[in-house]
Amino acid sequence: MHFAYPPRKSSNPPPFVPRSSRIPALRRNRLKLAALACLSIIFLFWLFSGSKTKSSPKRVITGTPPVVIVTAFEEKAVGSEFIRNAKSNRREYAKLNGYKVHLVSANDYDLNGSPLSWAKVPAMRHAMAKYPNAKYFWYLDQNSLIMNPSLKIEDYIMSARKLESNMIKDLPVVPPDSIIKTFSHLKGDDVSFVLTQDKEGLSSGSFIIRNGDWAEFFLDTWFDPLYRSYNFQKAETHALEHIVQWHPTILSKLAIVPQRLINSYSKSGVGAQYEDKDIVVRFPGCATSSSPGEVQCEEEAKRFLPKWQQAFKNA
Repeated sequence: MHFAYPPRKSSNPPPFVPRSSRIPALRRNRLKLAALACLSIIFLFWLFSGSKTKSSPKRVITGTPPVVIVTAFEEKAVGSEFIRNAKSNRREYAKLNGYKVHLVSANDYDLNGSPLSWAKVPAMRHAMAKYPNAKYFWYLDQNSLIMNPSLKIEDYIMSARKLESNMIKDLPVVPPDSIIKTFSHLKGDDVSFVLTQDKEGLSSGSFIIRNGDWAEFFLDTWFDPLYRSYNFQKAETHALEHIVQWHPTILSKLAIVPQRLINSYSKSGVGAQYEDKDIVVRFPGCATSSSPGEVQCEEEAKRFLPKWQQAFKNA
């Protein structure tokens, strides 16, 4: 039996051509993109994990002093005796309770033509820079006197237990029928801004702010040149009512408390009238200049001078 021989290999084989080792362009591009994506993820992970370990420690407020009392005086508009009594009143109260005072002239601040009542906002910001470790700042306008030296702000007003029992929840921010209301679920520890209402709306003559980043944000927002340019009828007070109603970030830290807690009035016409043992008495609507027929702040305050002086003497 004969078998066919396999064909002989050619003595002149075609030249050897190795297989191309190049990856097709599309595949190569995809691999590059994947590599870049992996490198980006690794870099971002390193960046954020490193920033956490190297970031500045969280600011700690030591509460020294516990409270700073702030007043911006329109000294040219009020008699010097009245100013001396008001300053002495605040200094004595601060001394008895271990507080500090920040008593300044409203003219110290550039208000760009706005009413001097706006000075309370930069005065508070100034006090926060001067006393960065203070826990609370109490703004009290010049037409006021502290009457009860035994009441401490950090206990009487700002403790979580007191705030939760005193704050008025689900209350129209601007009476009588604002659709924006104070939060009904707010806890005492969440509050950073405490003030009162009178019969006309929010009262910005006496309020308390808890120190911190939120307080700085709030004061900077309130003092925005845009709001000062609006020429609100009640200047900074109406600006405050505006931002409280339109900025939930501010409303979420606000507690409105009964007026007599920090803002009793010498007369009952527009708000709660002062009673013995209230912490403060204010003289709303009094004249700061010698306008005929108007009750002068200095005259209005005279009947309260013996009371606060005796109370402080007995403290």
